Amino acid sequence: MTEIKNAACVGGGVIGGAWVARFALAGIDVKIFDPHPEAERIIGEVMANAERAYAMLTMAPLPPKGKLTFCKSIEETVKDADWIQESVPERLELKRGVITEIDAAARPDALIGSSTSGLLPSDLQAEMRHPERMFVAHPYNPVYLLPLVELVGGKETTKQTIERAMQGVEQIGMKGVVIAKEIEAFVGDRLLEALWREALWLIQDDICDTETLDNVMRYSFGMRWAQMGLFETYRIAGGEAGMRHFLAQFGPCLKWPWTKFTDVVDLDDALVEKIGAQSDAQAAGRSIRELERIRDENLVGIMHALKSGNGGEGWGAGKLLADFEAKLWANAKKPEADLGEVKPLHILDTKVSGAWVDYNGHMTEHRYLQVFGDTSDGLLRLIGVDLDYVRDGHSYYTVETHIRNLGEAKLGDALYSTCQLLSSDEKRLHLFSTIYNAETKEAVATAEQMMLHVDSKAGKSVPAPKHVLSKLSAIAEEHAKLPAPEGVGRFVGQKR
Repeated sequence: MTEIKNAACVGGGVIGGAWVARFALAGIDVKIFDPHPEAERIIGEVMANAERAYAMLTMAPLPPKGKLTFCKSIEETVKDADWIQESVPERLELKRGVITEIDAAARPDALIGSSTSGLLPSDLQAEMRHPERMFVAHPYNPVYLLPLVELVGGKETTKQTIERAMQGVEQIGMKGVVIAKEIEAFVGDRLLEALWREALWLIQDDICDTETLDNVMRYSFGMRWAQMGLFETYRIAGGEAGMRHFLAQFGPCLKWPWTKFTDVVDLDDALVEKIGAQSDAQAAGRSIRELERIRDENLVGIMHALKSGNGGEGWGAGKLLADFEAKLWANAKKPEADLGEVKPLHILDTKVSGAWVDYNGHMTEHRYLQVFGDTSDGLLRLIGVDLDYVRDGHSYYTVETHIRNLGEAKLGDALYSTCQLLSSDEKRLHLFSTIYNAETKEAVATAEQMMLHVDSKAGKSVPAPKHVLSKLSAIAEEHAKLPAPEGVGRFVGQKR
């Protein structure tokens, strides 16, 4: 089983910097080589956007962020790495030279992936001493959010290398797809090139402008493709007769002269300026970093929607996210109950990220509920109600919550939460949780909750098993010595 503990990224541009973020946020130390004088600033900005996106994407506890080390040579960067990702500019001689230099300095068992968008791996590995461990690992931007990576082996690449690469990308939450034969541009970029070619003609011929073309895509088939792809979408379009009917009905259209796939548009200065001006107008003054943040928020929302699809089992990228979160929760440190000192249990430490605030810079209302939900989940894991327990068909469901907002949590504030068990029986938990500002120790909000133990398959409440109740009783016995916290039993509108 391949496990990546140390990664190396050679090239830190748009793709290379996002690879750095993907590795680091999976808890992997990353060494980086990029001769650009502002490489540290650029990668730092990419990391900031990636961390903001992950704060929106999942509340599963991420592993400690990997350490970033900027190196002065390729040799220093790659010598201890398990996975080396090359992301230098798309020129064959440059890439081949860099990969050959990586090969000479890396451990013989290290995996070497190239981010090339279309060069053949056989051409890239031609001068290597150990070509069997080199392959294309072609991702999609932003690499830290979009999970697909095309894995393409060259003539000298071994089957074992591709298998190890599949295991490696799974570790960092990505979906590896193996391309059976090496061809220029692989699969994804071939599809994109065909669409891009026709799009350029539509702009050149003044059929529409760039904003109209993008609107046609994002309000229609773009949403379909996000969850089902091309062939499965067209299968549905064939109705009850399926794909065969669709091909019979629309196949003849392929002979009609609708598109200009065989013609190449002349990207002369006039067309470049035309597209550039329309694109500037479409951006409406938004910077690249602002557009990246908007893109990330939209992608997170799509993945969340797909995560809840298919009857709650997830679909596509959402299913992949759910599976990755399950692994994060399984590997997360469980809260520990220190009953030597009678006090509410310290459950959660977190920080108010940019994804959590409103236009005033304050934490939004639903994020308080999210933190309180994670706090009660922490207590449940402490008593043995973890993911395996839930998969077996039992859990605790929250049936009532009352939240009080006592202060303000602002952008960048460090927070922690505590939980006090007020009472319990074989079916119910009565909890009181508090969110504190970690610096001032002042209470920011409280939540009183009632939870009910259920058989989720039968859809009814049932007694919790003995091993859960025994852990509960130990906490309940100690927490019975605590005074009732201020605010217990309040109702909305009650005077203080």
